[in-house]
Amino acid sequence: MAAPSVEAPHARTYGNFRRPQSAGLGQLGTLGTAGLCTGLVLVIVTMMVAGLLPAVGLLLAGGAFLGTLSVRGRHGRTLLQGIGERAAWTQTRARGEHVYRAGPLGRVPGGAFRLPGLAAASTVTEHEDVYARPFALVHWPSTRHCTVVLASEPDGASLVDDDQIDLWVAHYGAFLAQLGDEPGLVAASATIETAPDSGTRLRREVERSIDPHAPAVARAMLGQVVDTYPAGSASVRAMVALTFSAAGRGVSRAARLVPGAPRTAEAMARDLGYRVHTLGNLLQKSGAGATRPMSAQALAEEIRTAYDPDAARVFEHARAQGDVARLDWGNVGPAAAEARWDSYRHDGGVSCTWSMTQAPRGELTSGCLAALLRPHPDIARKRVTVLYRPLDRGRAATVVERDKRNADFRVSGSKRPSSRAIADQRSAHAVAEEEARGAGLVDFAMLATATVVDPANMEHARQAVAQLAPTARVQLRPVYGSQDSAFAAALPLGIVLASHLKVPDQVREAL
Repeated sequence: MAAPSVEAPHARTYGNFRRPQSAGLGQLGTLGTAGLCTGLVLVIVTMMVAGLLPAVGLLLAGGAFLGTLSVRGRHGRTLLQGIGERAAWTQTRARGEHVYRAGPLGRVPGGAFRLPGLAAASTVTEHEDVYARPFALVHWPSTRHCTVVLASEPDGASLVDDDQIDLWVAHYGAFLAQLGDEPGLVAASATIETAPDSGTRLRREVERSIDPHAPAVARAMLGQVVDTYPAGSASVRAMVALTFSAAGRGVSRAARLVPGAPRTAEAMARDLGYRVHTLGNLLQKSGAGATRPMSAQALAEEIRTAYDPDAARVFEHARAQGDVARLDWGNVGPAAAEARWDSYRHDGGVSCTWSMTQAPRGELTSGCLAALLRPHPDIARKRVTVLYRPLDRGRAATVVERDKRNADFRVSGSKRPSSRAIADQRSAHAVAEEEARGAGLVDFAMLATATVVDPANMEHARQAVAQLAPTARVQLRPVYGSQDSAFAAALPLGIVLASHLKVPDQVREAL
């Protein structure tokens, strides 16, 4: 009698992440190819008008410029981008914009401790949703954006069946797809922050629940647990920031569309008060646990702790005493900060922020980021933020079709196309087919911030991140010359970096 064979279940895999490619010759993009053709015409005209030597000089100058566009490093950045990065940093230091001083003796008007850099002009108002829960609304005047932050308590994947994890991933994909259909939604971000646990919450819970008539042995055991358990433990926080546009809807006048006036904070609060609950419920199905909007006080504490890690003990001690350390938005920033080429010094900590330069290649499982998100003993506070920019249905179709044509051009434009070009063509066709069947399209990026209290431990934190990145199958690169802006973008504030760039995304992609 033969025993029936039971096949082991196969782990579900994910992949086919793509970066849109611009059509061009060789390593040149669309702008580089256009510059090459224009340069050749100018060389011919110069030779006909001025002679051979000026034409040769123009040819060498044009070749040197095109060389800066064709030479790329391991992170996909061109030589021209590296030169521009260094030039911008030199200009920033010359103007003294890398140093920030706040407070009564600082340079901030009014002697307040406002946020520096990109978040300096932000303001916060507090409103209530349909369930009378307070939520903070962050306003960005320069970009006309408003941000709502949701705090969640993830269930974790320990002792959870693979089928349940697959279901969570599917619901999270549905949540991202829903963002593309949300009216006015500009961007979203998911932040996972790990930090040492002071043990205040555990002590408060034990002291509140212990029975005074319990045996002495049981009370002594609980006291020992309270004293020893916080050592080496960590707290994990998860936050999702949703950024909406406050620009007014267009009004049709004289057969043309005229932008309307920006919506007020009250109008945005009434609109988002109904939608926050729905988005929170959809996010809760993805394993995020209990989801609630963050109040102005909770958000202020989170941002203040990011700039001054020692402030976390003050807030926890106040809550243990049944009090709240009131903090307004005008005083959540650091007293002093200094941006360096590869690090950021702020109040009681030193941080370094990395950006993802290449998404995971090939197939991966749902737990690929587990090691990168897990607390690390060499890093006091670690923050990993995934930035999303959902594309609406109309724009998504245009993007995938253009990407497919560019991939076809790179294969057909070469007599012997490389294996990578052929694989890239198949990947582009697969994305186009999935989008045609109704799948959503989302641009995403990743920022990872490591904060240490002692500057001498910064090198250990760098080595830790360098070891964790390969386990997640991503390439991380320090954000050289823009550490202060990257630090702020990794916070749950909903900053849309694309809205603050001097060079538009369309130009950057065409390089």
